[in-house]
Amino acid sequence: MTKGDSFQEFEQRKGDHIRLALSQSSQTESLSGIDRIRLKHEAFPEMNFADIDVSCELFGKKLRSPFFVSSMTAGHAGSLKLNHRFAKACSEKSWIMGVGSQRRELFDENAGQEWQQIRAEFPDLILLSNIGLSQLIKTPLEKIQKLISSLKAQALIVHTNPLQEALQPEGTPEFEHGLKALKNSLQFLSVPVIVKETGCGFSKASLEKLNDIGVPIVDLSGLGGTHWGRIEGLRSKPIEKLHKASKVFADWGISTVESLLNARSIGPKFQIWASGGVRSGLDAAKFIAMGASMVGIAKPILAAALESEEELLSTMEQFEFELQLAMFCCGAKSIKQLQENQVWEKI
Repeated sequence: MTKGDSFQEFEQRKGDHIRLALSQSSQTESLSGIDRIRLKHEAFPEMNFADIDVSCELFGKKLRSPFFVSSMTAGHAGSLKLNHRFAKACSEKSWIMGVGSQRRELFDENAGQEWQQIRAEFPDLILLSNIGLSQLIKTPLEKIQKLISSLKAQALIVHTNPLQEALQPEGTPEFEHGLKALKNSLQFLSVPVIVKETGCGFSKASLEKLNDIGVPIVDLSGLGGTHWGRIEGLRSKPIEKLHKASKVFADWGISTVESLLNARSIGPKFQIWASGGVRSGLDAAKFIAMGASMVGIAKPILAAALESEEELLSTMEQFEFELQLAMFCCGAKSIKQLQENQVWEKI
């Protein structure tokens, strides 16, 4: 068991994360840059609203829409009920679900029961395994494969979060040989690997490194939504250096908009996914128009799920409707047309 892995610390940390993720003080929406992206209005769409098709394909399956629930929480008291609610809604709406970090399963053989119950009830749901890069570096790939196989996941998310780990009281900011570990995982694991940030985005140089080693999917997850550096700072006492440093780094990161522009500029071989600050279907439409294939949502989904199943489904339907509305007003009948018709501009 490594630093931060005791059961008591784990329970406390995950509880703090859920509570603080909903706090406005943890949000960086004013820095998202999404308001500087405009979709071009088409006064003559030459179609009926009912003609709009937001379906897409991934991993050989047709999906109702390009939305996925971003990885959030797992392995602590209350998480099964919350994740069951996510899974049930995603199954009903044909959304992909990224699971919370499976880190606890590396030292607690019973932790995986949560996902096994969910998988048994929703066998057709597309689930994405999830582990931190600092854990991937130190863990034999055979053990990572077991996490994937136990979940019957269609892909593995490897999240990189250097700022969060460095500011987390129980953090493991140990990222040496991270690219090597990623490259090895691409060759060994049975499913595609998705590399994502956790709210700080990607520079052009970082994306070029991922392109060079052949990562198939990158979830940009940029500045503009929940900021995990702020969250970890709030978990420390005001007199402590981690708390003080979190104030200095409160706006640290590259927005999802800029990360998308960075990705476009390198002619990526990887598929672009976008998350980080998505607060509406219109935001999603902008990211798709800029080149994203899938769009992830976290905070609005978490807030809705904590309220009720009905509120969660209503929130998901609202995102879908707003995406359809944006496409209709751009004259884009399909996701492919929205991506290819050059309907966005930076203002």
